[in-house]
Amino acid sequence: MSDKYIYPHITQALRIVQPLGVFYVVSLPAWLVLDVAYSDRLRAEYLSETQTYRLDGNQREPQQKRLEAITGYINRLDASFPNAIILAANHRMEETSDDVDTSEQSEPVDENLERDWIINERENGSFELKIPTNAKVAAIIDGQHRLFAFAKADSDRLNMDLVCAIFIDLPKPFQAQLFATINSTQKPVDKSLTYEQFGYNVIDEKPSLWTPDKLAVFLTRRLSTEMGSPLKGRIIIAPKKDQGLEKLTANPAWQVSTAVIVEGIMRLYSSNPKRDTANMLEGKRHTRKDIKNLRIDRSPLRELYITDNDVALHQIVLNFLKACETLFWRNANSRSFIRKTVGVQALFDILRNISESVYASRDISPERFENILAPASDIDFSNVEFQNASGSGRSLIARRIRDAIGLGKAAAKIDPSPR
Repeated sequence: MSDKYIYPHITQALRIVQPLGVFYVVSLPAWLVLDVAYSDRLRAEYLSETQTYRLDGNQREPQQKRLEAITGYINRLDASFPNAIILAANHRMEETSDDVDTSEQSEPVDENLERDWIINERENGSFELKIPTNAKVAAIIDGQHRLFAFAKADSDRLNMDLVCAIFIDLPKPFQAQLFATINSTQKPVDKSLTYEQFGYNVIDEKPSLWTPDKLAVFLTRRLSTEMGSPLKGRIIIAPKKDQGLEKLTANPAWQVSTAVIVEGIMRLYSSNPKRDTANMLEGKRHTRKDIKNLRIDRSPLRELYITDNDVALHQIVLNFLKACETLFWRNANSRSFIRKTVGVQALFDILRNISESVYASRDISPERFENILAPASDIDFSNVEFQNASGSGRSLIARRIRDAIGLGKAAAKIDPSPR
């Protein structure tokens, strides 16, 4: 085990493209997956003194018996696990503090970027996965019993290679969808288990019960399929930072990651979606209205979310995107970063800055957004100064647009009266 606990860990990855989106198949040693993976109900903690693992979390008795049975199989001479453990990378285990409020932040903050798993394309067209640290940022979609049984197995079994199918930046509602689909095709699935594991029912819910990310996923799916949407057919399940995806943005049929759109929409009405979700799922089910006074949230369209005004939310985002299509995307050349991930993220940052005042003006038409954004339409985002696919590139694009339309560094609000 000479390479044990050495990071970053880099390994070859096989890129798989299916209707849901993109994922990667890799081979990882059991010890590493124990290090970096978790479920909402169980995780493994390495004890350096004894060089063993301890399981933390709430497990019911039948599950403990299942773990013991799988551990026995792992220790056998003929042990084999050809089926994949499915992971959703770049989802942190720790809950966001109830005191954190990002609503006043004018630029994106990515304080733990070094934790994120990254897919890189090599010169020969193959792919590699980089796991930078042992931070627990890989949520288990399927295979938790298989994995955690290794914590109690003989120590030499920790070197066993495991097949892992890895989704990068997969929104949590899609994780629940995958879990429910996989298990319901193999054996009857307990809906309460899906509810506990992911916080989502597999049956239809009333919109008033939708958590912030579930609503954002719903709106994202609609923008990806409805006629007249500038993003129709352009939103796919893929990593936010994916070289293959960035290449696609150089073509007429450019595409963007689902996670980028989901996060962009969600930030319009929740500065702390994890806390909102926890509040809505605590005890009996709670509606959006029930959480209104549980914490302070200054997100610009918070009131629309609380009052279930999803029609207005959808129309604001759709009409803003139509303005972006007219002013920025339609005539952008192949080198322009306004159609790449950082450019789309920057535009959603601008929408967050102006949406409250636009809604207050009672004019949320595409023309209204065009009037606001028009002064930035002549910026050449293919210029070398914008050719930075990192968070700083996103900040630069957003800052230049703000300056052009008169928001300035403070990025407070604009005059709600039409120009």
